[in-house]
Amino acid sequence: MSMAPIRFLALVLAVCVVAAPGPARAGGFLGTYEDLPLAPGLTEIEGAGVSFDSPNGRIVEAYARGKVAVAEILRFYAATLPQLGWTRESDVVYRREAEVLRLGPATDRGGVTIHFAVSPE
Repeated sequence: MSMAPIRFLALVLAVCVVAAPGPARAGGFLGTYEDLPLAPGLTEIEGAGVSFDSPNGRIVEAYARGKVAVAEILRFYAATLPQLGWTRESDVVYRREAEVLRLGPATDRGGVTIHFAVSPE
């Protein structure tokens, strides 16, 4: 059996993923919360996050940093998170099922740090 059709299919799939339009394209996802994208220009601060399950649900905290305007980051999440099932309550609070996501942006001379906090309602 020839591997050519499989390689061609893999190539087509890779091109589709790279060329996909819309705000859901991000530089990656948080390591501590696998379905929460990182806004373009942000890099997760390794080792700064925690993730564990409690009797009431998941508790996740993570941090990302970059030289991006806070307004641009919040626009990215306002456009992207609803595509992933989150309902926007404010610029920095989202809900999905029984979880609440809070975004905590903080700026300094080096850029912006975003604190991501996911907790049960």
